[in-house]
Amino acid sequence: MSASSVEIALVKAGRTKIRYPASVVFDDGTHLVVRAPWAAPGVRDFGFVRFEPGDVFTEHYWRDRWYAVKEVRTADGTLKGWYCDVTRPAVVGDGRVEVEDLDLDLWLSADGSTVLRLDEDEFEASGLADHDPQAAAEALRTLDALEALARRGPAFAEALSH
Repeated sequence: MSASSVEIALVKAGRTKIRYPASVVFDDGTHLVVRAPWAAPGVRDFGFVRFEPGDVFTEHYWRDRWYAVKEVRTADGTLKGWYCDVTRPAVVGDGRVEVEDLDLDLWLSADGSTVLRLDEDEFEASGLADHDPQAAAEALRTLDALEALARRGPAFAEALSH
């Protein structure tokens, strides 16, 4: 990978869930922003949004925060919304960005009218609260904070730049 590209690796329960190339847009040593096309094969219909070939993800990772935020746009640039993964802080190095998915997610629609907490059942079933209670507590605090920020509307997108 060149200096302007990285491999994104999303790890879940110790296994790589997906990996894909992305172009680096910004990196200040703490906050990394990359851009990548929808990396999974075909369409993924969540009911509240569809991710499909042609969609472009601008992904925000932090080395000191317990989440990653993905701004999702159609091929023509229309904003679909933001998909937020609760993760351990990103590990960046050697042309790779690795994030450990902690099962909790949040969706914020483009118009700000829909804020959904996702996968709380998966989080509960993961056993994280038993084998790493501090990480589980941080994950829940992070989801609560993301939801509160999302419910403030436009402040959400602005907060990504800080």
